[in-house]
Amino acid sequence: MRIVGGKYRSRNIEFPTNQVITRPTKDVVREGVFNALSFDIADAVVLDLFAGSGSMGLESLSRDAKRVYFVDKDKDAIRIINKNIQMLNEEKNTEVLDLDYLDALNDFIKRKIEFDIVILDPPYKLDIIDEIIDILINNHILKEHGIIVIETDYQLTLDDSRFIKNKTYKYGRTLVTIRRK
Repeated sequence: MRIVGGKYRSRNIEFPTNQVITRPTKDVVREGVFNALSFDIADAVVLDLFAGSGSMGLESLSRDAKRVYFVDKDKDAIRIINKNIQMLNEEKNTEVLDLDYLDALNDFIKRKIEFDIVILDPPYKLDIIDEIIDILINNHILKEHGIIVIETDYQLTLDDSRFIKNKTYKYGRTLVTIRRK
């Protein structure tokens, strides 16, 4: 796997080998997402929730995000994320949390950390996206004009009035929905 754009373009990154637990986001999907976010990434504070290899957060750093928080509860994923961050020498611009998503969100609430962009790529079998979005918005974790990027294998309902713009992109079986407040 490699970073597809920005200052670390073409740099190889590692990913967890247990693809039952971690499903790496394909290059074409990452490229499409970051093309859609091209004017929003620079200087953004990004949350890569369910980070896996950290490829989405690392791609954000490559494209000049100010800070990226990586969250995953799988020990192998955390080890790989830290290794990839060290390889890119981005320790000062990152924080890695070895926590369940709810514990991490509660931690952000306590610390009053807000995000410009939240990347959600939970295991497809979990039905938790609406719950996470509610927590992000109701607790002001997502900034006023924040963006949520959601990767699924099913079509999301797009009638949420809390967002001014919803756009879905299809990459084979993968659907990426970008919601803007």
